[in-house]
Amino acid sequence: MRKTPRSMRLHIGILGRRNVGKSSILNALTRQYVSIVSAVPGTTTDPVEKPMEFLPLGPVLFLDTAGLDDEGALGVQRVERTRALLQRIELAVLVVAGTWGEFEERLLEELHRRGTAVVVVFNKIDLEAPSGEVLEVLKGQGLPVVLTRADTGEGIPALREALLQAAPPAFFEDRPILGDLVPPGSLVVLVVPIDQEAPKGRLIMPQVQSIRELLDHGVRCLVTRETSLRAALHGLVSPPDLVVTDSQAFLDVAAATPEAVPLTSFSILFSRYRGDLLTQVEGTLAIETLHPGDRVLIAEACSHHPVADDIGRVKIPRWLGNYVGGELDFVTVQGHDFPEDLPSFSLAILCGSCTLNRKEVLGRIARCSAAGVPVTNYGLTIAYSLGMFERALAPFPEALELLRSSSILPRERSARD
Repeated sequence: MRKTPRSMRLHIGILGRRNVGKSSILNALTRQYVSIVSAVPGTTTDPVEKPMEFLPLGPVLFLDTAGLDDEGALGVQRVERTRALLQRIELAVLVVAGTWGEFEERLLEELHRRGTAVVVVFNKIDLEAPSGEVLEVLKGQGLPVVLTRADTGEGIPALREALLQAAPPAFFEDRPILGDLVPPGSLVVLVVPIDQEAPKGRLIMPQVQSIRELLDHGVRCLVTRETSLRAALHGLVSPPDLVVTDSQAFLDVAAATPEAVPLTSFSILFSRYRGDLLTQVEGTLAIETLHPGDRVLIAEACSHHPVADDIGRVKIPRWLGNYVGGELDFVTVQGHDFPEDLPSFSLAILCGSCTLNRKEVLGRIARCSAAGVPVTNYGLTIAYSLGMFERALAPFPEALELLRSSSILPRERSARD
């Protein structure tokens, strides 16, 4: 993978009414003709994404959006698509041309409610400049305010600087995937099945990122398929310090790995890295309360054509159905789609979410929690339904303690087949 994944880029959204110059701002910031510019309101219909290196900040993803005041049948759909982006925007550029009004106040309030950093841009200042009173009020709220004329580039250097200063601290957090679980010099075995779902000619993102992080932390890693794991372990002078597997191979890998060796999965690692492991461990325990016929949400972050033994559409439904003793009603969504009727579900199961940024994953978890819906992820669900939940949590002391202190305990049976 030669480029930084979008999920690891700072998502900067350019928001505002129609015809305020959002696309011109994007073109000026990137020094490229990324978005079509026109005097006709509503020129930008679908969100435009532009990844780039925004130095010294680093890799970012600019999102140019349709005007949030769009009208008509199509306009309403455009607004809905733009609002859907708010769940993953980490830094918002709120563009205004002319008067600051109730529309901007409501949008600013919504961004604050979502915990989104904001830079206010008054564009087209050659036509109308903001009043001193408005500027004073906004700056009094601690908001960075920049005056620009995007068509000439006036104010764009100041906007770049404002974006650098306003970048949320969370973006700079060095959140570990697994580098903190073992000391430098340790050996970690990564088990990578090559099946129908494996991409041609490359590893999947969690595997690539895990290998890179281990190298960064001075940890040795051995990569093998589940079919050759026993031979790989037998060839070692001493047992590895950790084994990480694709969740689908849990049973085979657990059988080949000595009980004394900590074992987990890439998906569980990403529950901690992208989301909230403790909340999802707690949500996993709700599997005990499921009954045949209950509605279960499967949320896949990436879009792919399902194969015959698809993990989200075939394997997890089969394992969970076996565990609860009957068929469940599964609903699957993909990409950035997420249902509005969350209270109708008894459980929500997210994938590892390696293609989403952390804000979007946490937003999904928060929405489920607000709707009273337990939320878990693929790896946790598979480990639980296969009767090896405690072992899969062994590398995470806090999660293990949460499990052991819970009043809900897994049944003696599992979904092994």
